[in-house]
Amino acid sequence: MSIVPLCFEELILEQPVKVRILDHEYLIKSEERATHVQQVAEYVNERFQEIRDHSRGLSETKTAILAAFHIASEYFQAIKERENLLEEIQSRARALNVRIGSVETEGDK
Repeated sequence: MSIVPLCFEELILEQPVKVRILDHEYLIKSEERATHVQQVAEYVNERFQEIRDHSRGLSETKTAILAAFHIASEYFQAIKERENLLEEIQSRARALNVRIGSVETEGDK
């Protein structure tokens, strides 16, 4: 007898996950967990809904393009913020190394 994990369906790779975006259902195959695929789909759907609510009369194609643009913009902003944080961490690490070095030098006296 084998023990099956509670989230067995999430552990199988490339299992299609049914998602709903703008009133359409899609089957998404992914190596990511089903919960991840669903979270991404919910986020995409929310962005589509925001665009559709603020820009009445746009076709689904134009709505999709605007949503993709907004999502890509957020992605690039997140990359920039990550790079800034890494630079800040590196700067602080260098400063700490200098302080540690000066304390070690004083201790050797």
